[in-house]
Amino acid sequence: MTPTTTRSTCPYCGVGCGVLIESQGSVITGVRGDPQHPANFGRLCTKGQTLHLTASATLQRQTRLLQPLQRVQRGAPTQPLAWEGAMALATDRFASVIEQHGPDAVGFYISGQLLTEDYYAFNKLAKGLIGTNNIDTNSRLCMSSAVAGYKLTLGADAPPTCYDDVNHAQCLFIVGSNAAFAHPVLFRRIEEARANNPSMKVIVADPRRTDTAGLADLYLPLQPGSDVMLFHGLLHIMLWEGWIDTAYIAAHTTGFEALKALVREYTPERVAQVCGLQREDLFTAAQWFASSPATLSLYCQGLNQSSSGTAKNATLINLHLATGQIGKPGAGPFSLTGQPNAMGGREVGGLANLLSAHRDLSNPQHRAEVAALWGVADVPEKPGKTAVEMFQAAADGEIKALWIACTNPAQSMPDQATVRRALQRAEFVVVQEAYATAATCDFADLLLPATTWGEKDGTVTNSERRISRVRAAVPAPGQARHDWRIAVDLAQRLQERLRPDLPHLFAYPDAESLWLEHRESTRGRDLDITGLSYAMLELSGPQQWPLRPGDAQGRQRLYEDGVFPTPDGRARFADLPFVPLAEPRESRYPYALTTGRLRDQWHGMTRTGTLGRLFGHVAEPAVQMHPQDMARQGLKDGDLVHVTSKRGSIVVPAQGAEDIGLSQAFIAMHWGAEYLSGTSSTGEALAGVNALTTSAFCPTSRQPELKHAAVKVLKAELPWQLLAVAWLPADQALSAREGLRQLMAGFPFASCVPFSNGVPLAEAGRGERTGVLFRAAAHDVPDDTRIARIEALLGLNTSDALRYADRHLGQHRSARVVRHGESSRLEAFVLAGDTRAEVWLKPLLQDELPAAAYGRLLLMPGAKPPVAMAARGRQVCTCFNVSQADIEHTLRSCEGTDPQRLAALQAGLRCGTNCGSCLPELQRLVRATHPEPHTAGTA
Repeated sequence: MTPTTTRSTCPYCGVGCGVLIESQGSVITGVRGDPQHPANFGRLCTKGQTLHLTASATLQRQTRLLQPLQRVQRGAPTQPLAWEGAMALATDRFASVIEQHGPDAVGFYISGQLLTEDYYAFNKLAKGLIGTNNIDTNSRLCMSSAVAGYKLTLGADAPPTCYDDVNHAQCLFIVGSNAAFAHPVLFRRIEEARANNPSMKVIVADPRRTDTAGLADLYLPLQPGSDVMLFHGLLHIMLWEGWIDTAYIAAHTTGFEALKALVREYTPERVAQVCGLQREDLFTAAQWFASSPATLSLYCQGLNQSSSGTAKNATLINLHLATGQIGKPGAGPFSLTGQPNAMGGREVGGLANLLSAHRDLSNPQHRAEVAALWGVADVPEKPGKTAVEMFQAAADGEIKALWIACTNPAQSMPDQATVRRALQRAEFVVVQEAYATAATCDFADLLLPATTWGEKDGTVTNSERRISRVRAAVPAPGQARHDWRIAVDLAQRLQERLRPDLPHLFAYPDAESLWLEHRESTRGRDLDITGLSYAMLELSGPQQWPLRPGDAQGRQRLYEDGVFPTPDGRARFADLPFVPLAEPRESRYPYALTTGRLRDQWHGMTRTGTLGRLFGHVAEPAVQMHPQDMARQGLKDGDLVHVTSKRGSIVVPAQGAEDIGLSQAFIAMHWGAEYLSGTSSTGEALAGVNALTTSAFCPTSRQPELKHAAVKVLKAELPWQLLAVAWLPADQALSAREGLRQLMAGFPFASCVPFSNGVPLAEAGRGERTGVLFRAAAHDVPDDTRIARIEALLGLNTSDALRYADRHLGQHRSARVVRHGESSRLEAFVLAGDTRAEVWLKPLLQDELPAAAYGRLLLMPGAKPPVAMAARGRQVCTCFNVSQADIEHTLRSCEGTDPQRLAALQAGLRCGTNCGSCLPELQRLVRATHPEPHTAGTA
């Protein structure tokens, strides 16, 4: 069969990288970066490099939702249903709720991973047909503060910058963004720009010393939530020192006098104390920002996910307006989007407070314009429920029916106790999803199979306003349907029942017909794309907006003429005061918990979590704390601790990390119910980090403060522990994990993750093996049936498995050794009660070392191996399976300058020479690992 190459777009972060999908028939066989795409020029990060592996036929069979499923009774197994029956059921249940309780008794929760065409269909369905504004998106958790900040100051939700600006900037101000992990391909461009322009100054402000901070000339370790204080303090210094652009302020802005009066009180001394910074560093940052020929700010969730999110965004933009650092190459405030189409959702009005083409729901003229376009009498003026409010309303019984598409709120929403209560209390829950393994699927009354990356057709918009085509490389698997098609089908059925008087509103034969209507909605607006077409995207490639009729291409930068989309054409300064965190630290909850991303994982890991190789860099969940805090509490690395907020508690291993500030803690945002158990404040079984986070939100943007919660950290007294590790056939690993997930709630602590033997990426799919690691801990020895179930799931219930058990002492061990060619290898083991042998049994299995000589030692409590055994250690380079130990060993023999040593390391081990995602860590290891001194020889 002839291989086919299809040009499309990556489905992960908002960088919007172009990809070339290789396929044969109905199978995706490979993926490469598209060298012609202007977002990435052929680069991909670790996540993008492995996209084709997540689409393998083996994983599809284990993870994908391939037919409609109905759950007749809550808690019961699902049953297959034909599409006709599924849509008839959905229509009847939603129509009945609307007829009995009104249109605001239903809610739609959708996703920044949908295509623009999908988004448009859902938005019109809710606001135009049903007559409710109860439609919101997980982008509310991601970028709504950026939207509000841009609109408040510049007049429209339009990032004024582009990626090329990093090549023109003389000062980069990176705040609230670990771009090295969250936007790796853009970070490669930043590294190159810095190398080409050594005089560029880089300032990074972040509570954690992240890999992004490793690039900084000036690192500002500000206290969590103190960003507004910092920005006002910088402006105070700029005013005092005369570093503002008075001509720009006079010609292009309004409201500066009120802001000037406000920041008078934000003295360097006060700011240094509140932010936890050095006074001298504040002056340096202010001077570099204001005096640079071009200053570019890059920011993300550290500003957005906050109860002061709008203020953080707006007060940073104040700095650009006050210094004239906007509307020219290399200058401007650049919000980085977290999802592949968060921008597209904003463009079509896919949030509860917006309408198509950046129109405001609160504006009567805007509502009338959209109603005329859609052919309806009106669009409802009552504000819709935003994400947090929607699930609270469902938990309170106000919203009776929920439709959830392409998102996983049972993992990603804050305050999981409320979210799960909402999913349980709602009378009817539809989950439209590609993956049956998402935690939210457990709560669905009706599951509808949707297409995903490699199967969809439409468009997305990236962080720099660039619209790219998404194309299908293979047909939809099973009975999966496109998201827009499902929404249109529901709309047509609901219209027939609820609004037969209306002309047919949803006559869309394909995705392009939806996009054309969206395009018409932008005519005359700030994001006007009436000069763009699918044909132009095919011919000329991705384009930035605006792109009006007659334009040969979109506009790179906005506001170069100093005219803004406000009534008077002037930008507006925002005089917003500093407000402390919604939940500051206190004596009962003395730690500030922050959340963030891992390098090789994305969001709730519904896709990336299917690949063991992407767990090589960070293998298991943990809470990171400063070593001094750990020592003060008598904690060692690996000790289990309760991390508790006012809403819930989870148990995780503690891990010392000097990049964490004192009295702070960090847990990656990705760990949810699929990987980690937990409980609510009332003892209800919950899971993951969002059992802890608060639903307090910014009053303007309604974006919750996912980035911070006040917690206490106490050692967990769970004396009985279990570790189970096994290699499994590729077609059984995911089903084994699902079985183990059902057992997790039975333990106070449990985690379950995949792993692999980490072969180089080029060999993945051939020499790669898949494994599962399960940990648990309890106060008392559990019953034997649970251990037997774990053994069965991991292939240890066979006649050739070795076993030892002492129920009185709570000890249980089993192991299975299998012949591989000329040697025998450990294939699976369980340690229960005494797990000290993990230090050598785990590397014996994971590094696939010969095991024939160990015999009875495999089962002996506390036994030590006959020879010293060291694990390979944590993987740093995913592409070539290079560990930290290998890197440090090689660096000890590398001499010269740091760049020379890095080059020698790469030449020897190849790490960092493919996708480059590990380069920041390699540079950090180069700085930290010194060459071994030479000793003089004797004659």
